Amino acid sequence: MSILMRTLMFFVGVTVLAVYAAVAVGWLVLVQWLFADPPTLTTLLGAFLIVVLGMGYVGYRFGTVRVVSSLDATRLSRDRVPELFYRIERLCAQSRVRQPELLVADLGVPNALSLGSPRQGVVVFDRRLFELLSIDELEGILAHELAHMERLDTFWNTLAVTAVRTLAGLVLVALLPVSIFLVGIDQGSAWIAGDPGRSRVGLAGYFQQAVLLGLGGLFFVFTLAFLAYSRRQEFAADSRATELTGNPAALARGLAKLHRVTNSRGGLLSMLYIHDDQRTNRDRLLSTHPPLQDRIDRLIDDTEISTQYDVATLQLR
Repeated sequence: MSILMRTLMFFVGVTVLAVYAAVAVGWLVLVQWLFADPPTLTTLLGAFLIVVLGMGYVGYRFGTVRVVSSLDATRLSRDRVPELFYRIERLCAQSRVRQPELLVADLGVPNALSLGSPRQGVVVFDRRLFELLSIDELEGILAHELAHMERLDTFWNTLAVTAVRTLAGLVLVALLPVSIFLVGIDQGSAWIAGDPGRSRVGLAGYFQQAVLLGLGGLFFVFTLAFLAYSRRQEFAADSRATELTGNPAALARGLAKLHRVTNSRGGLLSMLYIHDDQRTNRDRLLSTHPPLQDRIDRLIDDTEISTQYDVATLQLR
C-alpha cells in the first residue's frame, strides 16, 4: 500500500473517530442541558411511575383486545348455557366484578383464561370444557377466573413487565454515548491501521456484550420473581374461588380432570390459563402455575377428592 493511501486512511480514521466522539459528547451535552437543574430523586421516581402506569395501562387495555381477537372466539349466549349464566350472576353478586362477557374458543387444550378488569372483563373457555366438566366444576373454574379479575392480577402482571422493560430501556439510553464512542474507536482504529474491512469484536462489541449480560441477569432474576408471584396469584385465586362457591371439592375435581387430559403447552397465553402442566423441578421453577397437587392439597384433603364423573356434564345447546 502506498504512503499516500496510508496517509489518507489515517486521516479518514481520525475523522471517523472525531465524528463519533462529537456525537457522543453532543449526546452528553444534551442530557446535561436537559438536566441543568437536576430533579430530586423523588421527582425522578414519580416520573418513572407515571410513565410505567401510563404504558402499563395502555398495554393492559389494548393487550386484552389483541388477545381476544387472536383467539377467534364465539360469544356465549344465555340460551345456550342458561345454568352457567345463572351461576355467573350469583358469583358476580358476591364479588366485586361486573358480569364479564363469556366466550368459547379452541384454545388447543381444555382450559380457561380471563382478561380485562373487574368492570370490563372477558372469560374464554375452551369448548371441550363443556364436555369434560360438570356444572359445579365449571362454576369452580369460572369463580377462579373471576377471582383473577377481582384481584387485578393481569393488570399487576402487565405493570411489572412494563416497569422492567422501561428500566432496561433507560439503562440502554444512558449508556448510549459510551457505546457510540467505543464504536468510533473501533472504526477509527481500523482505518488508521489500514484495514477498515476487518471483522472482529472490538471495544464496542465487548461493551455491548457486557451490557446485554447485565440486563440478561436482571431479566433472569425478575423472571424467577415474577413466576413465583404468579404461582402465589393462583393459590390466592383458588382460595377466593372457594369463598365464592363454597365448594372447594368441585374446583379440585375440575383441576384434576384438566390435569389428566392436558398436555404441556407453552407460549404467551400459558400464564393466563387456569392450569399449567409441569413434569420436572425445572418446569415447576419456570411455571406460572404451582403444581396441581399443591393446589388440590390447599383446597381439600386428598381423601375427600372424588374424581368420578358422577355428575352429568353440561352440554352446549
